[in-house]
Amino acid sequence: MTLHIHQAALMMTVQDAGRTGYQRFGMPESGPMDGWAFRAANRLVGNAPGAACVEVGFSNAEFALEGNALLAVCGAGYRLWVNRRAIPLWMSFLGKNGDVIRLEKSGGGNWAYLAAAGGVQSEVWMGSRSAYPAAGLGRRLAEGDRLPLQPPSSDAFLLAGRSLPARLRPPYTSRPLIRVVPGPHAGRFQPVSWETFLAGSYAVSPQSDRMGYRLNGPSLAHQRGADLVSQGMVLGEIQVPGDGQPIVMMPDHPTTGGYACIAVVARADLPLLTQVEPGRGALRFTPLSVADAQAAWQQALVGLDSKALFQEDTWTGI
Repeated sequence: MTLHIHQAALMMTVQDAGRTGYQRFGMPESGPMDGWAFRAANRLVGNAPGAACVEVGFSNAEFALEGNALLAVCGAGYRLWVNRRAIPLWMSFLGKNGDVIRLEKSGGGNWAYLAAAGGVQSEVWMGSRSAYPAAGLGRRLAEGDRLPLQPPSSDAFLLAGRSLPARLRPPYTSRPLIRVVPGPHAGRFQPVSWETFLAGSYAVSPQSDRMGYRLNGPSLAHQRGADLVSQGMVLGEIQVPGDGQPIVMMPDHPTTGGYACIAVVARADLPLLTQVEPGRGALRFTPLSVADAQAAWQQALVGLDSKALFQEDTWTGI
């Protein structure tokens, strides 16, 4: 069973939950840009939460299915078509041998995740299937590639037609209010900069990728310069270089960095940030405590892992 790529998106790779245990050697974790949509796609087809999916970003993609499979696509900014028939996102469906699956870019987001029951069986590097081309661990997918799929279990097709209710999905918007925890270097900024950061509006720069989202907006001034001794970095960290424009660290971020960190994005709100389209929409920030950030993430996971999935008989077969 394989997925034959007819058209590759601008940024398209295989990603699982990420490569853990190697950051001390300078290797990023990688993993999905929108971890919530990724997890939901796997949930809908009955996979483990971290099973490998195809991450589609920023432009159209098209696949031919070679074999029968249970599939689901979750994310934002895309329309899904199977043999020219529109299929809802956030729902599992039966794909049949020879079906043409097309993800068409639309407004309102950047990333979508195609999950198949059993998972994508791409090559494993250092315990993970997540591609990280900068280190030679895989590459972006290209036209003509064939991705092997694990044959689904005999009862997997009984999950066709399951859908995640809208109330349990992230509230994607072009103008999200992103919750942040004050960073360890907040004191290295001029006092007015924190107020500017919270009051200002920031656009995502087109010069953004899986390593980091560059933001354009009110400049943030340092007290003692932007540079410091390199320190470990985390997903969602907001660094501010000398030009005063924030950079949000994404899954392929370096493991260490030498710019002051003004804040860290709450894990529960990272999906909202990653789906804001470059050059469109705007971000604003609001502070919260570490405890509240942890509680928000746990609440999101409880909603996703709940039994609040319902079946639509209309979509059990295509």
